[in-house]
This record gives sequence, C-alpha cells and structure tokens, in this order.
Amino acid sequence: MSKNVFFYGLLSAALFLIGTSLVQAVEYGELVQKDGKWEFKNTEDPVLKLMHDKHVITDEDYFKATDRTGKNWIEPADAVLNRRREMDWIHYERSLLRLPDWLDLGFENRTRFESYDHPWRASQAIGNGRTDGQIALRSRVRIGLGGDGPLRLLFEGQDSRAFLDKDPGDFRDATTVNEFDVLQLVGALTLHNVLGTGLRTDLHFGRMTMDFGSRRLIARNAFRNTVNSFDGFHWQLSQGNTWRIRAFATQPVVRDDVRLDQQYHNLLFWGTYLESRHFPWFQMDAFYFGLNDQRVPNGTAHRTYSTAGGRLFKDPKPGEPDYEIETAWQTGRRGVTDHFAYLQHVELGYTFNRPWTPRLLFQFDYASGDRQPDDNQDEGFDSLFGARRWEYGPTGTWGPFARTNLISPGWRLFLNPTANWTLMVKHRVWYLAQERDFFGSSGLRDTTGNAGTSLGHDVELQAQWAVTSNLDFDVGYVHWFKGSYFNSPTILAQMPAGGNKDSDYFYAAIRVRI
Repeated sequence: MSKNVFFYGLLSAALFLIGTSLVQAVEYGELVQKDGKWEFKNTEDPVLKLMHDKHVITDEDYFKATDRTGKNWIEPADAVLNRRREMDWIHYERSLLRLPDWLDLGFENRTRFESYDHPWRASQAIGNGRTDGQIALRSRVRIGLGGDGPLRLLFEGQDSRAFLDKDPGDFRDATTVNEFDVLQLVGALTLHNVLGTGLRTDLHFGRMTMDFGSRRLIARNAFRNTVNSFDGFHWQLSQGNTWRIRAFATQPVVRDDVRLDQQYHNLLFWGTYLESRHFPWFQMDAFYFGLNDQRVPNGTAHRTYSTAGGRLFKDPKPGEPDYEIETAWQTGRRGVTDHFAYLQHVELGYTFNRPWTPRLLFQFDYASGDRQPDDNQDEGFDSLFGARRWEYGPTGTWGPFARTNLISPGWRLFLNPTANWTLMVKHRVWYLAQERDFFGSSGLRDTTGNAGTSLGHDVELQAQWAVTSNLDFDVGYVHWFKGSYFNSPTILAQMPAGGNKDSDYFYAAIRVRI
C-alpha cells in the first residue's frame, strides 16, 4: 500500500503541474456568471480525481476533501484571525495519509521573479542605475491540532529568502528575507454558544498573524515575502456574520533576516475593533489602536501613538455600485515632539452585470506629512502594520509608495474573462502631501521644499490565473513615469545615478499548496 501511495503521489504531482489547464479555479465565496445566472465558483480538483480514480483514496475521503464549505470546513486555530484564502486549500496529505480529523498538515511554496530598473532609494546609491533583479522564495508548513474541538493549536513555520541580491546596490531588508522562523504558534479556545445566548467567543494566545478590516493598518502580508506577526492575546465576541468585537494586547515580532525573530518588552501594540454588518449597504467598522515603541535608547525615535477611526462600505455586487470610506487619526508623541496625523481614503466602484464581470473603481488617498522639519510637531502618518499591495501596487523589491506624506487619486478596472482568470489595469497619480517631508521610506527629502510635490504617475497591468485552490500564477508589470520631484538637484544628489529616469518593474510568481 505504501508503494502505491508513493507512486500515485508522484503521478499526482506531475499531473498537477502539467495537466490542469482545462480545470477551472476555485475562489470560494466569489460569484461568476454561468448561462446567464450568477453562481458560486466551483471545480473538480484533478489531483483528488486521479487519486480517487486509481483507488488511492475512498469515496468518503474524496467528498470530505472537496466539500470544505459551510459546516464541513474544519476551522484551524487562526480562522478568525486571518482571511480564509490564506488557509483554505485542499490538503492532499490528509487524504493520502488518512489523517484523523484532529490532525491537519499543509505545505505551501511561492516562487517569484521580480526586476526593476533605475533604483531611486537613497540606500541604493552604489547601484549606478542598473537593473535590480531578484528571486523571492517563500515556503511554509502548517500543522494543526484539535480539529473542531474547543481547543485548537497551530504551528506555522515560514522560510523567506531571496536570491540574486548580493551585488552592491541590490535591495534587501527584513521585508524580503527572514530565514527559518516561526510565523505562528497559536492556541485558540472557542465557545459557540456563550451562556445560551447564541454568541460565539474566541480567545487566541501565542504568536499569531492578524487581518483587521480593510487591512490598511494591520495585515497578514500576502504579496510581501515576509509577514507581520505578534506575540500576545486576541479575543473576539460575535453573533454570526452580523457583528463582532475584537480586542488584542501584543508585542510585535521584530524580524531578523537570518536569526530567530524576537519581541521586545518596550514595544507594545494593543487595540479594539468593532464590525457591524447589520445593513449590507451601510457596513461599519470602528477601531482604536495603541502603540508604544521605546526600543531606541536615545528616545528621539520613540513612538507613542493612539490611532482611532472608522470605516463605512458596501461590498461589490454585480449590477450595483459600491463604496468605501475610511478615516484614521493619530495623536501622541514621536521622540520629544507632539504627533498629530491622519489618513483619509475614499473609493467608488461599480460592477457591471456583463460578460467578463467588469468592475470600475475610482480611489483617492490622503496621508498627512510633516509640514515643517525640526519644529515641535510631527505630522507624518504612521501606517503601523498595514499592507498596501492591492491598493498602491506591488511591494517586494518595488513598493515606492506608502501611506505617509501622500496624495493620490486613481482608478482601476478588473475583468474576469473566465472563472479562474482575473485581469487588472490601474492608473494612479502621486504627489507629496508636504514638500519638505520624506518621500515614503525612500530616504529622499528636500527640507527647503524646492523639489516640489510631483512624484509622477504609474500604470500597472496584472493577470492572475487560479488553476485550482492549490495552484495559481500571478504576473504583473508597472511603468512609473517619474515626476519633476526627481529632477531637483537636491534629490538627484541623494539618489543612485539614473534614479530620476522612469522605472519599469516586472514580476512573475507561482504558488503551489499541497
């Protein structure tokens, strides 16, 4: 029996990689038009079908593996912490090894090639305007215990590394490399009917990743090669999908590229988050986050922030408009100066009830910047632990724009030619909110303000092919038409040679999950 399992495992892997072009993808919870009607996407997994046809797995194993919706989905310990797409795929090991329900095992690997020219970061001054190409490799293993029991445990290890990044001027930091580390080691205690009220409550403890709301301020990074994680406690109370309240008290994990990550007693992060889904056309979030970061001995970079805000939105639906409004306000101190900053986001969209399901989206962002250097007021918005790929463009070695000192209007168009293809085109215009403050994390700054605020505009193209829930491809291209800011003598002196020229960025990624 073990030889058969091994043989069919190899055969399944081969078919998985070369023979799935006729299979439509699964993206659970999303709609697709079929024969004039809107239905949830669905598919038959080719690997499971092969194993079933060759009698490696039984009918029961097959249906248990494929029917993961509703009550048949066994929640892992991080189910309410993160988006379901981060943890929900068919785990072939469970069927092949006939693992019991209380034990889960999964593996994931994403390999991405990315390259861009004319680096602009001040830290890349040795690059001399040449192309920076890298291969980013991210591997994960998930081991879950507890099944549907009230107490569940999860270990998730991650290895993030980059190749072709050793030359002078190559971009490399803790957002691209974090070798052999613990991403999550979390326990979850769940009660589904608290005191007969029908309410559900969850308590999480240990190391965890978290997604909150729009993910602009707290996120489990998807595109980036490394991921934010936190040590501490998280609690939630909810009534189905109608409302929930969340609270957490943590120490953010500080990443190290080669050594084990660690937490610091003088770095604390806590908060509460309320979600209301009573009205589909008027869904609401309200939040408060506190940050106390006193790791730097001299105190000039201490951050003691309170961030409060809210969000109103309507989910996209075919034939209907949608919208999102989010506001966040920060107060506190940065070093010895007072801190007051804010972020405003507005977007309006419409999904057409037409072939390819086109969705047109208009967006506007304003993130405050510091008006006057060396005064007693700091006004640069701190995006805390948020993600930005889906809104501002690819991160990885790219990612020039961040939610600080920024004004940006733009639009994007999504198309779904088939159930498993998504195409996107984006155009955004970029300005500094304050001409005397830093440009994002680039290290570039003109304290006189003579460089102006025009950062230019960019056009992005993206194509995603989700072959199955276990295999997907992602390809993208960005052309950044740089603005007059980069032609200023003050900024030219801080950049690598040729940094003022337009930049092109390309990436191609494949993700395999088993």
